[in-house]
Amino acid sequence: MSDTYGTDRMRAAVLAAWTASPARFREDANAEEDFALGGYRDRLIVELAQNAADAALRAGVPGVLRLTLRGDMLTAANTGAALDATGVESLSTLRASGKRDEAGAAGRFGVGFAAVVSVCDAPSIGSRGVGGVRWSRTETAALVAEIPQLAGELTGRGGHVPLLRLPFDEPPPIDVPEGLDTIVRLPLRDAAAVESVRRLLAETSPALLIGLPALEAIEIDVDGETRTVVGDGWHVVSESGGFTPDEVSRLFADRPTEERARPYWSLRWAVPVTGTGEPGPLPGTVPPVVHAPTPSDEALDLPALLIASFPMATDRRHVAKGPLADFLVERAADAYVRLLRELPRTPKLLDLVPSLLGKGELDAAIRRAILERLPGTPLLPAVSAPAPAVRTPSFADAPVFEPDAEWLVEPPATEPDSDGWVVTGREAAVVASATAELVEAVAGFVPGLLPAGWPARSPAMTALGVRRVELADLVDLLSGEAVEGREPAWWRALYDVLPADDPESLGALPVPLTDGRLVRGPRGTLILTDGGANLDLTPLGLRIVHPEAAHPALLRLGAAEATPRTILDDPLTKAAVAQSLDSPDPEPVARAVLSLVDAAGLAPGEAPWLAELALPGADGELYPAGELMLADGALAGLLEADTHLGVASSELEETYGARVLAAAGVLDGFAMVHEADVLLDPDECDHDLDGEAAWLDHVLDLLPELDVPPMVAEFTAVRDLDLVADWPAALELLTRPPLRAALHPLRVEGVEVPSYTAWWLAHHPVLGGRMPRELRLPGADPLLQGLYADAPAGLDPAALSMLGVRTTLAELLASHGGPEELLDLMADESVEVDRAQLRALWVALAAVDPSRVAPPSRVRAVLGGSIVVAAADDVVVVEAPDLLQLVTDRPLVLAPYDLAESLSELLDLPLAGELASGEVTSEGVVRPVPPEVRSLLPTAPETYVEHEKLLVDGVECAWRYFEGSVHCTGVDGLARGLAWATGQWNDRLAVAALLRDPTAVPLLLAEADLS
Repeated sequence: MSDTYGTDRMRAAVLAAWTASPARFREDANAEEDFALGGYRDRLIVELAQNAADAALRAGVPGVLRLTLRGDMLTAANTGAALDATGVESLSTLRASGKRDEAGAAGRFGVGFAAVVSVCDAPSIGSRGVGGVRWSRTETAALVAEIPQLAGELTGRGGHVPLLRLPFDEPPPIDVPEGLDTIVRLPLRDAAAVESVRRLLAETSPALLIGLPALEAIEIDVDGETRTVVGDGWHVVSESGGFTPDEVSRLFADRPTEERARPYWSLRWAVPVTGTGEPGPLPGTVPPVVHAPTPSDEALDLPALLIASFPMATDRRHVAKGPLADFLVERAADAYVRLLRELPRTPKLLDLVPSLLGKGELDAAIRRAILERLPGTPLLPAVSAPAPAVRTPSFADAPVFEPDAEWLVEPPATEPDSDGWVVTGREAAVVASATAELVEAVAGFVPGLLPAGWPARSPAMTALGVRRVELADLVDLLSGEAVEGREPAWWRALYDVLPADDPESLGALPVPLTDGRLVRGPRGTLILTDGGANLDLTPLGLRIVHPEAAHPALLRLGAAEATPRTILDDPLTKAAVAQSLDSPDPEPVARAVLSLVDAAGLAPGEAPWLAELALPGADGELYPAGELMLADGALAGLLEADTHLGVASSELEETYGARVLAAAGVLDGFAMVHEADVLLDPDECDHDLDGEAAWLDHVLDLLPELDVPPMVAEFTAVRDLDLVADWPAALELLTRPPLRAALHPLRVEGVEVPSYTAWWLAHHPVLGGRMPRELRLPGADPLLQGLYADAPAGLDPAALSMLGVRTTLAELLASHGGPEELLDLMADESVEVDRAQLRALWVALAAVDPSRVAPPSRVRAVLGGSIVVAAADDVVVVEAPDLLQLVTDRPLVLAPYDLAESLSELLDLPLAGELASGEVTSEGVVRPVPPEVRSLLPTAPETYVEHEKLLVDGVECAWRYFEGSVHCTGVDGLARGLAWATGQWNDRLAVAALLRDPTAVPLLLAEADLS
């Protein structure tokens, strides 16, 4: 058997070296074990693919790798250059690659084949027509065991030997599949190895082909189930280059000799793409790590695959820090920017914009380098040209790799594009939540505006430096020359595409008006409806939206529908009315306002402020509408001749009619005051009404003490009552609706008080020259007869009552000041009152609370048998009939004795018992009360004292009930004394008759039964 690859020579040399230096044997065994179990663990498929790619590259043919797993046998067959002696030597040595001079070769360290050691103890490899080579742990162990110098080392390692250091010729034939050139056969060590290989085959993904461009396809056959892995569906950007001697000296100073012998670099970025060319997520089978070119343990948390010739540490798992790694970080960032620029300019690009924080030091360095470049890179599609570039400092102004940061001096120029503009992030702007229609409408106002669909609040937009234009900012841009000359229809189209869910941001939205102005903010503007479309309202200074710009969105933002009624309520209309009398030309304002009143169908009194509208009078002078009367109106014939009121011009009445003028405040009848929630405070309640302050004082006197001024929910009053000349006709109007409502009393804090109108009428001589409060309703309470004159007939009694015309004694006494008024009338000598009426009046007055009455100075009383008016100091209230005999010389208030004390307190007058002691000063004889008297007076005392001449306080009297005894003279005295003593005063006459004629007892008893 020929030694095709010099395996005999290589074995002999290695065994000799081990024999000469057993430490070398130990070193080779440890190194192989380190690589197999450390840096190259789980890289079996990657290393097989790498060798296949390098073979295809050397042969210049398309690379194909076929991986077949049958039971516990894995084969890897590939196209490309056949195995040669150099290749065998490279496979059988450690860290001495045979590819060091091959530019573009993936293998460069000479240890990759050591990955087979993790699963196999007897690998072999061969090429078609050339032969093959194999390795065997068993045979190697047998050869080592024959060398005495290595026996100790072999024993110390438990029989473990380096597998790949001793190659053996593979006996022919070599079974290479048709169409392929080389095959690797790996009998798998055990079930764990088989399971590991199955997993590695399942994880094989297109990323492996992207890292090995010489390899076009990997065919995988696992127990008859096949699949082919190709590198389609990815967008790849590749960069490579060489180093000058100076660069090698600077960048490779800390790298091994053989790396310095390969003075070139390469890298590749790849992202999966959809059918539209947009980037998609990395497949789950692609580990998110840096590939150098095989997967490392350096995390890379970007949705793109990076394959670069980074210098690796001795563990082949991590990138070695240093100038070379820094250089490649910068080149990787450049290539990544290029990758983004080559992809479709859709929002999917944002998925590739990294955040600042990475998962490792290398990841963070790559991210920083990319983020330094992106904000200044023309990358984003704009529908409008950008504004002139303004350099904005950011973290991009602190480059990581200073020598290559020259590109940061000036931002890249914006590029035109077939579909618009391609702008840098710093030049771009995005409107939050903008629709395509909104973007189209405002493109001319926002430089560098991105199309709809670009998420304004994406962190990637912030990283790119894109300016976020909020809706309020957009509204601010709609100003100045940018919108000058825009047609109203353009504004309506803009309103149609603005979002409706952010009224606060749209508060300053410009609105075109009918007068040509462009105002800020819909609030306060008016949108005319059909009812006001033909009205000339320019004199009012209203902000009326141009009809071609009117849009429902403006209503949502504060505009109001401009019906004639709402236009009348507009503050500008009210201001124009208030200022019209001082205007040099009030006629246009009057014309506009009256046309609105007509169109609104306004009723008189609905808008009282219209009374300030300046209108011409018949005398040619201007008057406020509220000071003009209709020539034929009801009010014109009621007032005095010379008043401040004028008469409306005939032209005015002919043009607008009496109804419109009355609604505008011109007086047809009495003018009214209507106001809600009126505070009854002297400083607040002022409606320019005659005597209003006095009415207010009167009302406040009727109310209890309050901490704050009371309020009237609805205040209604009739004006100009002081100007009336014809009161009968005026009262006809005042006592009919609607003016009658002003007569109704008010309820304030639970107390009923007179309205202003009723109070004023009650205190003025409006009824036949007399005040209503001086009159009574005809046929009313007889007790008021003589005290009050009868009111004129023909007026509504209820209305007269509200005016203060007296109705009943009870109502009079219940009214404020009524008791005092009655006492004053009773003290008027011109008033005639009979004795029965007088007694009834005293009975009624006895029920009045004394605190409501000031004691009178003169009192109507009885003196002798006559009714007189006497000074109060002379008058006495009699509380008992036996005291009456002691005060007959004084005017007396005579009423039922049980009311005497109440009247005494009310009138502040003395009782008779307070003026006379009532002591009996004469001597009498005690006599029994006749028994027949007891039939009428069962409780009569058994005795009485009979006096020949009864003296009480020295005054001769007929009887006296004193200290529990009846004192009397004669039958009549005895009868009165017994009746008073028993509390049967009303039976006194019957007792007297009984005493005179005892036989009359049966008849008296019968009469008593009938009473």
